[in-house]
Amino acid sequence: MSTQAVTPQSTEPMTHRQILEALSGLLLVLFVAMISGTIVSVALPQIIGALDGTQSQYTWVITASLLAATASTPIWGRLADLFSKKLLLQISIVIFMLSSLACGFAQNAGQLIAFRAIQGLGMGALQVLVQVIIAAMISPKERGRYNGYLGGVMAVATVGGPLLGGLIADTSWLGWRWCFFIAVPFTAIAFVLLHKTLKVVSVRRPNVKIDYAGATLIAAGVSVLLIWITFVGNSFDWISWQTAVMAGGGILILAVATWVESRVGEPVVPIHIVRRRTPALAIVASLAVGMAMFGGAVFLGQYFQIGRGYSPTQAGLLTIPMMFGVLLSSTVSGRLVSQSGKVKPYIVTGSVVLTLGFLGLSLIDHETPLALISAAMLLVGIGVGMSMQNLVLVIQNVVPLRELGAASGAITFFRSLGGTIGVSVLGAVLASRVATGIAEGFAKAGIRPSGSGGSTLNLEALPEAARTVVRAAYGDATGHIFLISAAIAAVGVVAVLFLKPVKLRDTVDLAN
Repeated sequence: MSTQAVTPQSTEPMTHRQILEALSGLLLVLFVAMISGTIVSVALPQIIGALDGTQSQYTWVITASLLAATASTPIWGRLADLFSKKLLLQISIVIFMLSSLACGFAQNAGQLIAFRAIQGLGMGALQVLVQVIIAAMISPKERGRYNGYLGGVMAVATVGGPLLGGLIADTSWLGWRWCFFIAVPFTAIAFVLLHKTLKVVSVRRPNVKIDYAGATLIAAGVSVLLIWITFVGNSFDWISWQTAVMAGGGILILAVATWVESRVGEPVVPIHIVRRRTPALAIVASLAVGMAMFGGAVFLGQYFQIGRGYSPTQAGLLTIPMMFGVLLSSTVSGRLVSQSGKVKPYIVTGSVVLTLGFLGLSLIDHETPLALISAAMLLVGIGVGMSMQNLVLVIQNVVPLRELGAASGAITFFRSLGGTIGVSVLGAVLASRVATGIAEGFAKAGIRPSGSGGSTLNLEALPEAARTVVRAAYGDATGHIFLISAAIAAVGVVAVLFLKPVKLRDTVDLAN
């Protein structure tokens, strides 16, 4: 039978060694989930080019996994409050592994998008379940100490992922498909390691009900709005009947979802938690951080390859400053939080630095010196490392153990939702500005576009003169999306300024 971690019934807390043994499997699982996204990020321009995809499909390869993760995250968080956390984690690992295999065998961009959506289900589960299990083992005050390990794993995955993805994509006898296949051995090792090291109490509650209606309505409402964002301005005008139907319909569905969540007994997004001041502000800040971080950073690999002409491996190397910033700031701030028991000063500082970093990136074009880009990326990384995980800590500190899964799922849900919206909005803006830039560039150069012209990401299929125009258009358009990211990040700064200063508790559960 499994042994207890720290629970209200436990008399002895886990030792540092026992916690590290349990963390080994959890961190490997988190590493697998994170590296799957970062490996693909740098190789994606080559992948979409090989599959003859478009800029919209490029965006949806990212959006599909984020949307699936967003929709499923609160369900996984609620299930973690009701069933065996270990079993749920093992199920999510299997889903993730099988979908990674399917992605590797995709024959066109449409198939890849579909398989990435299934992969997102596993990614959403891994993200929230790792946080829930760690929170069930370690008190909020001590958790800052172990957040340093989390930050280290995040940094290694985000630094190593692009480099590994670039090397795989550039290696002829491997090819881009191994960017997905490589996740399989990692997940198999993680599964075995967790089976041996992870021992947590399984608490079953009677009369369990899962709010499938609420989850379905939330997913449907968000999906309709994202599809509208993708096509508005290109397939139809902003002021049109299509806009009225899709935008109005999406908002109406989300309004119904909110009503359902306020009525059901076991909501996927607990309204009573969300409307408290501290969780509400933390969620708003996480939404902004997610929009800025996912939406902005996901296009850096594309900028370096399409806009500047670097190889996937070189693009991976060029993103190191941002990942180093994440590693440094998350490790240092995590230890300082544990020592002081105070978290707000680090979140505020991180949010401000993140905004400044995106303001720096908003100035780039296809000729900006790499030193300036690196400095701005370093600031973005520092801001993310100081704010993202500490916002989770804030909301976990104010809820009892029985609501830990729902609360963690809620903040992860809104962060993923922010990322999903950010990628879609910024991708739509980028596609529009790139199309305009390519049309103007072709007109100035006297080039008559043929076939897919500038819509394809397979630059090797274009003549040299057209290729130069396309590179310049992508390089110049990217700065505009980072300006939008900076504005979004500034909203997060305002939210965290209104957070009440709290002292992190020393116990896993709230005192009765």
